[in-house]
Amino acid sequence: MSEPDVIAVALQCAEALEVAGVGYFLGGSLASSLQGEPRATNDIDFVIDLRLPQLPAFVQALGPDFDVDEESLRDAVRQGASWNIFHLPSVTKVDLFLLRPGDFDRSEFERRRRVVLTPEGKGLFIKSPEDSVLRKLLWFREGGELSTTQWRDIVQVLRVTGGQMELGYLDAWAERLGVAPLLARAWTVAK
Repeated sequence: MSEPDVIAVALQCAEALEVAGVGYFLGGSLASSLQGEPRATNDIDFVIDLRLPQLPAFVQALGPDFDVDEESLRDAVRQGASWNIFHLPSVTKVDLFLLRPGDFDRSEFERRRRVVLTPEGKGLFIKSPEDSVLRKLLWFREGGELSTTQWRDIVQVLRVTGGQMELGYLDAWAERLGVAPLLARAWTVAK
């Protein structure tokens, strides 16, 4: 799927989340593509702060273009698990990750920013570039530091948006999360 198409699907999901009053941010590969080097992605990742009473309004706002197993999503919310839905016209998977209670998770959520993505002014909330780098560093480490895709995303976000980043925040969390050596290595490659 091309980037404009995947962005259109992300905007549809974001609008449904907003209609239902659900806090969210766009993360994953699409977020890092918007903050660094654009690349194709197979899915769309949202971190959501969804409560059970909001679920029917969210499903209704998504409309018939989305395949949603509402009962399974309800179970996922109860269990604090992730779930996915599908945009039928484009066969795009949308991963919904419930907001976790950890300190970094909460900080990441509170620092989300609204960005406008269309000439008409449509936009959505996206995680900050600093948090994109930190989360991808965690995934890179957890994957045995083997993923060239994760590493490229990290380096490109640093290269493209590093000059506007809040470096104190980035360094402090990299230290707390145990990824400071990886961050230093990524900065070396990004320069």
